Amino acid sequence: MPLPDLIEIVPPPAPAFVSITVPGSKSITNRALILAALASGTVTLSGALWSEDTQVMVDCLRRMGFAVGVAMDLAEEGNRIIQVEGQGGRIPLAGSEAAPLELHVGNAGTAARFLAAMVCLGHGVYRLSGVPRMHQRPQASLLQALRGLGYRVDAPGDRLPAVIHGTGPRPGSARVSVAESSQFASALLLPGRVAGWEVGVSDANPDELPYVEMTRRLVEAFPHGGGEFRIEPDASSGSYFWGAARLLGRNRVEVARWPGSGWQVDARYPDFLDLPSEVSRERDLGDSIMTAIALAPLEDHPVRFTDLGRLRLQECERVVALRTELTRCGALVTESGDSLLVRPSILHGAEIETYEDHRMAMCFAMLGLRVPGIRIRNPRCVRKTFPNFFHKLAAQPPFGLGALVLDVATGRVMSPKELNAE
Repeated sequence: MPLPDLIEIVPPPAPAFVSITVPGSKSITNRALILAALASGTVTLSGALWSEDTQVMVDCLRRMGFAVGVAMDLAEEGNRIIQVEGQGGRIPLAGSEAAPLELHVGNAGTAARFLAAMVCLGHGVYRLSGVPRMHQRPQASLLQALRGLGYRVDAPGDRLPAVIHGTGPRPGSARVSVAESSQFASALLLPGRVAGWEVGVSDANPDELPYVEMTRRLVEAFPHGGGEFRIEPDASSGSYFWGAARLLGRNRVEVARWPGSGWQVDARYPDFLDLPSEVSRERDLGDSIMTAIALAPLEDHPVRFTDLGRLRLQECERVVALRTELTRCGALVTESGDSLLVRPSILHGAEIETYEDHRMAMCFAMLGLRVPGIRIRNPRCVRKTFPNFFHKLAAQPPFGLGALVLDVATGRVMSPKELNAE
């Protein structure tokens, strides 16, 4: 049963104690799926996120001829145990120039970028396409780097849809700009070991480099000859529940198995429960800066969020979206360049537009834990990275926050089991 088009969050009483588990890291899962397919043997991924973005990646790998098995992970219902039969750098299937092998990536930036580089190792023609928003998102630096390595890429305007002609491994060196996305460099680094590519990075924004470093460290740690690899929980998803700790009591809410590897920049979020006067996406937080922005009106001092340009190029124009929806709730927000200044505000309920953006839905649902009357349009969009998010809001302590979630059309309180996004 799909989620309704409009839901309302009813603030819960403060729980005695809650320990929330969150699903696996999307960034690590989709990187690990590429590495597993390129491995020389079978790789078992435990703790792997099972969401729209990772399902897109699994579907594309299967279309390329890889055997991928998926089983339940009893430790977290939002995860799966995924087994991939690696082909040692070989891609089993390809299309022809007259009939390319179609790979639809939805709105998954990781799938779009990582697969664009991976299919170059095949012998044939592949066509990558996605939803309209994916066709607007940047691809040029990566596609130009692939051409520099000797591959033919047909892409009007250097965006998707793109037709890529794979001719197998072609050792060489490439330099790619990460000014618009770190995923361009990661896309080259993931198959670089089997392709013989040396990858250099230019125009490096500090906010992009942690994701490149994550990829390098993952490549080093991965069992390329086959074996097992455990994926840690997603720190960006966990930030919402650390935000809940800020709202409901710090000694009453914790996120279980918080990652300590240092791979995810958003693992720093617990250090920002008390927001300083300035927070930068370049030096402080990644996507979880959106969680901090949503909470900032509840602080007792103004907070300036800087270096937000990257947010404009993601699932929606997030800087404008955050300003617009916070203002709708009564927040005092000023946009200047790539910065937002958020002042202490008296908030009220509002109907929140989510712009088909999972993080907008989750940020404002979290705000609804404190502010009565927050209504979320199109809550199904959380399926992109966290399909059981609303289940965890509504489940009873100690495994959920105990909030009520209403179907606005009927006024009915929904049960936790009805709240998984399909």
